Amino acid sequence: MKIKAKIKMEYPNEKQASIVKKSLDPDNKGYLTSKQDNSILEFNLEGDSLRTILATADDLIFNEITVENIMKNTK
Repeated sequence: MKIKAKIKMEYPNEKQASIVKKSLDPDNKGYLTSKQDNSILEFNLEGDSLRTILATADDLIFNEITVENIMKNTK
């Protein structure tokens, strides 16, 4: 069985969304696809088990929080 999930994240502006996308892309290759629409990032996950999807989503969210913290602390 294939399981699919979509996660959308909205940022204050397009520039911040772009920074996050570029920061996350290297770690996400092969695990999910992403696209940017102005200030919104959309991540599409697909896997054979719910466990895999949840682990990938957890990694994505953890890494996104890390990028947000770095952006906050470098302003």
